[in-house]
Amino acid sequence: MASKRDYYEVLEVQRNAQAEEIKKAYRKIAMKYHPDRNPGDKQAEEKFKEAAEAYEVLSNPEKRAKYDRFGHNAFGPGRGGGDFGGGMNMDDIFSQFGDIFGDSVFGNFFGGGGRSGGRRSRGVRGSNLRVRIKLNYEEIAKGATKTIKVKKYVTCSQCHGNGAKDSNSMQTCHTCGGSGQVRRVQHTFLGQMQTVTTCPECNGEGTTITNKCPQCKGEGRVYGEENITIDIPAGVSEGMQLSMSGKGNMGERGGAPGDLIILIEEEKHPQLQREGNNVAFDLYISFTDAVFGTQTEVPTIDGRAKIKIPAGTQSGKIFRLKGKGFPSLDSHAKGDQLIQVNVWTPQKISDEEKTALESLSHSDNFKPHPDKNEKGFWEKIRETFS
Repeated sequence: MASKRDYYEVLEVQRNAQAEEIKKAYRKIAMKYHPDRNPGDKQAEEKFKEAAEAYEVLSNPEKRAKYDRFGHNAFGPGRGGGDFGGGMNMDDIFSQFGDIFGDSVFGNFFGGGGRSGGRRSRGVRGSNLRVRIKLNYEEIAKGATKTIKVKKYVTCSQCHGNGAKDSNSMQTCHTCGGSGQVRRVQHTFLGQMQTVTTCPECNGEGTTITNKCPQCKGEGRVYGEENITIDIPAGVSEGMQLSMSGKGNMGERGGAPGDLIILIEEEKHPQLQREGNNVAFDLYISFTDAVFGTQTEVPTIDGRAKIKIPAGTQSGKIFRLKGKGFPSLDSHAKGDQLIQVNVWTPQKISDEEKTALESLSHSDNFKPHPDKNEKGFWEKIRETFS
């Protein structure tokens, strides 16, 4: 399967392009690859859909910010960021054109409605839903699949979403003749001008209901629940939002469903702490282990690892386990695990221990002799997180 093209490349704009520039670029490409201008051309149709998906993301400040940071991964594995990437058909794309072109523009260029034979809206689009998913460090590092039960509006099983009691309870709209649109021709000093507007009688659906479904009261949907499986990519972080197109509330009378927005929450680890893609751990060792050196185990995201502490290790020394951190969401890079050594100072000692330590306190080896090459605290911090 071919990888998705960069949305800015699709619309042929720079990454710092303003909203009006993006809108103008989308209009130009949509006009160029419009199906009515390229009948039977599947490649043109795909470019038309691709441009619609790119515009849906880049015209939304919140989605654009996430895309700029994480690319296509910001919206979940294998999905586009736009509503158009989740299986919407051409009618769904045309339904978004009102604020870009206006009904009259497509009426003038394409003989009404933007598609041969006109187009109709299908009900009212459903609202988005938000859920929170809590992940532990191992799930964040490896990615996870979660199945959750979501309470939401689902398609009415009795009328299958059309809102009518039976097939005899729906009739073609008398105002628009089933097209969902009303055309008007005006005579101006420039000649005839044709405008196309949504039918006020049927709200663009082309049909009217004479007898409503008793189960959903004509809405075409009922309140229920659905088990939804969510694939979460490795490397997500606290506060990140993923989007599943079409998994929100079902729309009224066959309208397109909304999206499911997944908010990521991180479970606190009892011993580790996340610092970007790195993992930090405080290792406490005894004074004698610092003097003689030791070998010990430390916790990691996916188990435990052995490390060697050399003799004479100073408190504050930082060891690094390469590749033991979190993966980057938008690349193949991985963070490290950083282990800071803290030499534990006894808070209570016996008389014998006190005597032994006092006898050593005058030894030259027990007096501080910092190496001139020893890095200071802030230099260590900068080096660690650079």
